[in-house]
This record gives sequence, C-alpha cells and structure tokens, in this order.
Amino acid sequence: MKTIFTLTIILSIFFNAHAQFPVGGFGGAAKKSTVTGRITAVILDSVTKKPIDYATVSLVSIKDNKSISGGVTDEKGRLSLQNISPDAYKLMIGFMGYKTKSVLVTTTPSKPDVSLGNVLISSTANTLADVQVQGTKAIIENKIDRMVYNAEADGTNAGGDATDVMRKVPMLSVDVDGNIQLRGGAVRVLINGKPSGTMASSVSDALKMIPAEQIKSVEVITSPSAKYDAEGSGGIINIITKKSNAQGVSGSVNASAGTRQNNGAFNLTAKTGRLSVNTSLGSNLAYAQDSRVMFENNTRTDSLGRITNNTLLQDGVSKWSRNGYNGSFGADYDFNAYNNLSTTVKYNNFSNGGPGTADYIRNGVPFKNISSMDMGFNNLDWNVDYKHTTKKEGEEFSISGQLSSGRNTTEFANDIIGSPFPAVNNNNTGKNKEYTAQTDYTYPFSKATILEVGAKGIFRNINSEFSNDAAQDFEYNQNVASAYGVISFKLTKKYNFKGGLRSEYTSIDFNTLKEGIQKNNYFNLFPSAIISRTLKGNASIKLSYNRRVQRPSLAYLNPFRNESDQFNIRQGEPTLRPELSDNFELGYSTFIKGSVINASVFYRRTGGVIESSLKPLTENGIDKTLTSYINVGTAQTYGANIFASYNPKPKWTLMSNIGVNTYEVSNAETNISTGTFLNYNIFGRSAYGFGKGYNFELFGVLNSPRRTYQGKTDAMVFYGASFKKDILNKKGSIGINTLNPFNRDLHIKTVNNSITTVGNKISTLYQSTNVFYPLRSFGINFSYSFGKLKFTEKNKIKNDDIKQDQQQQQGGGMGGGVQN
Repeated sequence: MKTIFTLTIILSIFFNAHAQFPVGGFGGAAKKSTVTGRITAVILDSVTKKPIDYATVSLVSIKDNKSISGGVTDEKGRLSLQNISPDAYKLMIGFMGYKTKSVLVTTTPSKPDVSLGNVLISSTANTLADVQVQGTKAIIENKIDRMVYNAEADGTNAGGDATDVMRKVPMLSVDVDGNIQLRGGAVRVLINGKPSGTMASSVSDALKMIPAEQIKSVEVITSPSAKYDAEGSGGIINIITKKSNAQGVSGSVNASAGTRQNNGAFNLTAKTGRLSVNTSLGSNLAYAQDSRVMFENNTRTDSLGRITNNTLLQDGVSKWSRNGYNGSFGADYDFNAYNNLSTTVKYNNFSNGGPGTADYIRNGVPFKNISSMDMGFNNLDWNVDYKHTTKKEGEEFSISGQLSSGRNTTEFANDIIGSPFPAVNNNNTGKNKEYTAQTDYTYPFSKATILEVGAKGIFRNINSEFSNDAAQDFEYNQNVASAYGVISFKLTKKYNFKGGLRSEYTSIDFNTLKEGIQKNNYFNLFPSAIISRTLKGNASIKLSYNRRVQRPSLAYLNPFRNESDQFNIRQGEPTLRPELSDNFELGYSTFIKGSVINASVFYRRTGGVIESSLKPLTENGIDKTLTSYINVGTAQTYGANIFASYNPKPKWTLMSNIGVNTYEVSNAETNISTGTFLNYNIFGRSAYGFGKGYNFELFGVLNSPRRTYQGKTDAMVFYGASFKKDILNKKGSIGINTLNPFNRDLHIKTVNNSITTVGNKISTLYQSTNVFYPLRSFGINFSYSFGKLKFTEKNKIKNDDIKQDQQQQQGGGMGGGVQN
C-alpha cells in the first residue's frame, strides 16, 4: 500500500507540473514540421568518373553549423542519408587525396527527398589534413558530457557482436569474458538509455546476444548529468541501436559458429502508417570445455602460544557449458504528430554449469571430490512509454513504466571419496521483482538554454529461498524515490555550461530468521557540473564534477552459503552500505593532421568501497576459507587516459587506447592501508580495407596486474584477428575470426593474504588460485539484412543504480571452475 501511495504522489506532482504549461510551452514558437526525407548522391572522381568508395560525408546545418547526419559511401560511391528534417544544409564530402567539397542542399515539407545525382570531387595533394579530419570525425565525436563512437561508420564491425564493438570504444577495457570497466571504475551498461534484466544479470552474456550490425553508436558518458540515476562510479555506457521509419517488412539474420561458442539472431519489423511492430529471437551456445583450477590454502593459527599449520592442495577440472536464448516483441503507435505510445516485452534465459572432479591433499592425506553445478537465470521486462511533444521545438513530456521479474537458481552437489568429510548438496532460488515509474519534462527557453526536470520511483523486492536451511531464507526490499533538475546554457560564445542536482531517498529493509528485521534509510544529494570551451582547430577542453553512488546488488547481499566447493565457501553480506564517490575530470580533444586525440586526467574519491574479503573458518574441526564482502575503506584514485586514431592510408586505420589509474584503499578504524599501486590497460587495433568489400583486422589487449586490499591478480593478455567479405550487394557479409590462436589457455593467477584476530587467537591465511581458462577459438560468421531495421528508442526507464559483481567468480574443485 505504501508503494502505491508513493507512486501516486510522484505521478500527481508531475502531472500537475505539466498542466501548468499548455501545448507550445511558454508559447510563441511556430509549428515545426514532423515530415522527414532523405538525401541521396553518387560521389565520383572528376577525371576518371569512377566511384569513390568510403568517402566521408557530413550534413551540416547552415543555421548553426552543426553536424546533423553523416555516413560513408559504398563501393559504388552511393550515399543515402535518412530521416532528414526540412531545412537548409551543406553537404561536406571528403576523402584522402581529394579536395573537400561543399554542396548546398535545401529540403522542404512539400519536397523532403532530394537526389543530387552524380557529385564530382577533384584530387589534390594539398588537402590531406582537412580530408583526414572529415574522415575521423565520422568515427569519433566529442560532446560536452560524453564521447561517441559511431559504430555504423566502421566497416569492420560486420559479422561480430557487441563485445567486438566495445573493444574498439575509447576509454573502455574489456576482459576475455566481455566484462567492461571504464577507467578502472564500475560502469553501468544501458541500451537506448534504459537497463534490462539480462544486462543486470550478466553484461558479458547480454552483449554476446547483440549483433554488431544493430549498433548505431556507443556513448561513453564519463560525466553523467543529474538526469541519470546516480549509479556507476566510473560512468555510463549507452548502446544506441539503429532505427528506421521505413514502411513495409524488413529484418536481419546473423549467425556464427566456432570451436568455442555459437550465436544466432533474427529480427523482423513491419511498419504501416502510424503503427510499427517488431520482434526478435536470439540464441547462444558455448561448448563444454575443460577449465582447470588449482588452489593452495595455507592456514597458520597461533592461540596462546600453540601454533597449528594446515595445508590444503586442490587440483580440479570442471567441464562447463553455457546456453541461452531470448525473444522480444514491441509495438509503436503515433496517434498524431505530438503523441506517441510504445510498449516492449523482452524475455531472456541463460544457464551454465557442468560436472567435474578434483583431487585434494589435506595435510598429506589425499582424497577425491566428484561434484556438479548448475546455475540458471530468466527475466521478463515489460515497458510502456508515452511521449508528448509540442509545437515548440525541443519541448517534450514523457511518462514511462517498467515491470521486471527475474528468477535465478543455483544447485550443487559434492560427493567426497576416500575421506570422512560428509557429502554436501544444496540449492538456492532467488526471485527479483522491480516496478518503476518515471516522468520527465524538457523545456527549451532557446536553442542554447534548456531546462530538464523529472521524478522517478523504483520499488524492488528480492526473495532468496534455501532448500536445506530455511533459517537462511532472505527477503530484501529497496525503494528509491528521486527527483532532478538540469539546466544547460552558453556562458559566452565559446564557453558552455551544464549543471544540475539530483536527490535520492532510499528505504531498505531486510529480514532473515537468524537476525530478524533490519532497516537502513538514507538520503543523498548528487550534484553535477560541466564547463567546456571550444578551441581553434576543432579542439575542445572541459572540466567536470559529479557525485555518484554504487548500491550492492543481490550477489553481494545474499547470505546463501555457496558450498559448491565446501572448503572454499562464498556468501553475501546483507548489511553492506553503498559506495559514494566524488569525481573530477579534465579532458582535452583535438584533431591533428587527420589524427583524433582524446586525453583526460581524473581524480575519484570513493567512501565505503565494497570488496571481497577472505578469512579462515573452522567448522566441526575442518579448516575452510570464507569469501564474503565488506565495506573495506576509502579509495583515492588518480588516473589518465589517452585515445588516438590515425589513418596512414584511406582504408587503413590504426587505433590505440592507453589508460592508467592508481589503486589505494585505507581505513583508520581497521588499520587497513594498501599503499599505492598502478593499474593500466592497453588496446591496439589495425584495420585495413582492401576494396571490393574485403576487410582485415588485428587487435590486442593487455590488462595489468589488478590489486585488492588482500591480494593481487596477475596480468592478462589476449589477441585476435578477423577477415570479412561483403556479399549480396553489401546486404550481407561472411567472415572468419580467431582469438588467441597460439595459446589454448589463458593462465590467471590470484594470490590473497589475510590476518584475522579473535581474542588471543591469530589466524594467518595464504591462498593461491591458478585458473587455466580455455580461450583459443576459431569461427566463421554470416550476416544478412533485408530492408531497414527499426529499433525503438523512445523508452526512458533507466534503472542504472545497482552495483554488479563484475569480479570473476573463481570457485574451487568441481563446483567452482570458470564459465566458458
């Protein structure tokens, strides 16, 4: 009842607020036409009359000299720019070795489509820098609060998935599983500005289900405004998918097969008049492969001068497999030029696990463990969204609702042979429900001055049920009410400002039979501010500040004892507090002789840092280890990032990203001080187009050793290559790819040390984990598109406020292993 009452209040406030502004806002603006059209042309060499493929084209508004659209020509020199509003434009055409050409274009509501026919460009040896600038700007864009990677302008993306695209995005580091970090910090991944239950459960699996051909661009938001939920200490990644207003039926098919994993996806859209519907199906299958895990636990206990040493050695092989499928259905209807209603239903299902064996030696006594592990997840998301625009350009009012319901299961069994230790088996079922209501209003006082306000309510309920111990059953409720205001305007001709304030009130209560009902309510204010200045030569500089929060998710909170390896137990901690971070950034971007350079330095102070914690545990005379989570202390992070892209030749692109950041955690109360360590990640890529649709690419990734307050994980290196060919008049592609072809396994070593003091008892624990992850793979891929795909981007729900467990889950023996 409290939930319904709170939701009613939030919606009532903003319905009343919107009622104060009649259609047309504060009035006076002329009606802006909603008619859109297209501009087509064929770009030819002025002497040979041969088509210029991969020429870069930018459509610039004459009024404010801003880029409206753009693209590259195909192998026949053809260009088509869609969804162009009636106005006066300059069409800027550039290609290495040719003069940049400007063509004036005017479209009107009565004639929205314009065909320029053949456009001739002439060669020159003196405009190399200018032409290269035009080419690189189509790939990377810099805005006041984000960097945009235009994936659709990168021809080498065909045939891959979203993980392949993420590796090419500046400032991101992607590990072998597809998990993402942004400048060493936690990150939230959104699709078209909203979350999904699948992404919340497993970012890497969700990314593998999105074909690269469906991605229009990727936004790296390092300085999110107060409009966004305050989650994510590193920032936000927003994947924008392609959309189309084309009438008729259209779709795409994507498939890949390989030695390690297989993917398939099908999308279909039908549009007639004001109504469009779309549906999609996808699947993912990873073959079962042997993953080897080696543990060494050494525990030394000193109690009143009596010293006891215990050693446990473990060498196990798990045969893990993974499979998943998903489906969606959406409908979008325009009642008229100002009112739109859309709805989307998505369902996702993943499962992984398998059998295995492990050999143990405990204090010189050998024994064997035979076990099995199965984990599953399914989720349903339902969105309903209403948007109202007015005659005043840029004014918009929207209401969005979202229902998300998920279920995850964990089942394991251990049978120990040749030892007095008892067999262990258990299962846990987690149920998640989430209801969200959100309303937003945007009012442009002018093109340069824009006000945004909104409110949001999120109501979450989590239930965790245990089969063998009802006393561990866990119920968790979290309600978040928030409101924000953001304003952006020009300080001077060259200076821009965007600032705002977000308030969030969080109410938490949870219940376990062991500890009873506990509550934790808190209120936070999250300011944000960005000031930027444009410089000569297409350069810019910006300074930003924002405050962020990182709330622990179910993986961190659930008190379920995961005894898939009964000597190395994992368990959540319900009393965790959220992390709070303050972020400062100074960024610089420029184009120098055809090169794109983006550099930034930043400082982040995070209080209540959540990390995993390892400690010794003795139960029934058996020495074990327990891994849980704690608020370890305060972290101060200094960092820098530099991204560069260069085209030595028109069809050859070199790209590199280097990121460094410090790691330091301290806590005066617990006497924790890690000292300062340096983390870094390096990405390099070389892509070459041979013409006639042939493309070749090489890439490599180096992640430095990673520190925690208790230990260290060694560096990781992986590399790959792909070769693709456009077919079927560029409507399809076929290719081959490989990852780590010269090494079957990626060896990941982690060492942890801990000291625990209870009274006069001091326990020292050393743990070494060696994971041999089967990474080498070879595969083929195929993609084909018919017509134009439509992906609705109107939904506004963005529940980007839950910390996900992005650490690699390294279990022991049979139940642990590594997921393929």
